[in-house]
Amino acid sequence: MTFNESSSPSEGRRLPPDRSDVDTEKPHPSGVSLESLPTEMLVRTLVSDQDRAVRAVEAVSMEIAAVVEDVVAGLRHGGRLVYLGAGTSGRLGVLDASECPPTFRSNPETVVGIVAGGDRALRRSSEGAEDDLHGAIPALTELGLGANDVVVGIAAGGTTPFVLGGIAEASRCHARTALISCARRSVPAGCDHLVVLETGPELLTGSTRLAAGTATKIALNTLTTSVFTRLGKVRGSRMIDLRATNEKLRDRCLRILCELFPGLDRVAADRALHASDESLRSAVERLESEGLGAP
Repeated sequence: MTFNESSSPSEGRRLPPDRSDVDTEKPHPSGVSLESLPTEMLVRTLVSDQDRAVRAVEAVSMEIAAVVEDVVAGLRHGGRLVYLGAGTSGRLGVLDASECPPTFRSNPETVVGIVAGGDRALRRSSEGAEDDLHGAIPALTELGLGANDVVVGIAAGGTTPFVLGGIAEASRCHARTALISCARRSVPAGCDHLVVLETGPELLTGSTRLAAGTATKIALNTLTTSVFTRLGKVRGSRMIDLRATNEKLRDRCLRILCELFPGLDRVAADRALHASDESLRSAVERLESEGLGAP
């Protein structure tokens, strides 16, 4: 028997769904042969192709802003932002969630990242976990979702069962929901906000850690920075709710204090910071109460 004798799948083996219509799975229109390029040209080609990631996020600023408003409203009433994804998408969600406490001094439980396959999948690929439509339910159940929570699913191709099932479950629990995808698709069941970052085909076909991953990282950075700005964690362009837990952050706090209070030197700024239990916000409030008056 030759391989093309029958159009039926092997016994007991099911063919996967054909995803050739998904934008991120299509061949790149340039038709470039990456292996034939000199190394410098290969690098330049890969780098320049990332430009479209920024444009893709800019194009959906309104949609991202709508998600921001939902998250801000929820967090003001004790809710949480929960990222949900598999593979690169899930890891990006966990990364963004982990950066919020040191950047905005948020409670570690306020922004949560769930990745298919659990924490082990952060370091070792667990690709099969993404196919489980009900895979996210145990983690979401443990969180005890409610109406003040917002669950943001992240799926570059927009078809990941783990993410879609999680969104449907979150909606059933009365949480607000969003899906960030890099491929055009219809609004999935239970989804309140569909954010499509149209990055198109990847230079390395299907490798969504490239342009799609870059666009997703920009979108998540934008989402949480906007949220915490609205929650009063930013003054001007400065983080205002820092705690000086290491030398780098201590230096940053001192520089911010000296910028906010002209005439204050680093020694006086350090005294104020130390007297405020290393809290920048408390130091600012202390100095303002002394009549120094930040702009």
